[in-house]
Amino acid sequence: MRAADSTDAAHLREWVIARRGVEGFVEPRTTVSEVTLLLVAHDGEWTRRRVESVHWAHTFCNKLSVPSYDAAVVGIPQRMRDYNSRQKSAKAPNPFSQPPPTD
Repeated sequence: MRAADSTDAAHLREWVIARRGVEGFVEPRTTVSEVTLLLVAHDGEWTRRRVESVHWAHTFCNKLSVPSYDAAVVGIPQRMRDYNSRQKSAKAPNPFSQPPPTD
């Protein structure tokens, strides 16, 4: 597993600054990943990066005035699922559309 580094922290900071209504969801360490911080914007857009620790993630969010939650307790927000569905629908070809004529 790759550990968190300064590139991850810089990405998270820049992501928060560029969006509004961001909330942080701290995801605990699992057998396949280290502690991660999931950031979700007002519209459901999201990013996730490895972080040093649960404490680091909450401190990071506090410094940037971003509310933070324990994802294992509260889960992830519905707006993130909705965003993923919208993105998937926008990228998926319509199986009922007809190809253009080949004259």
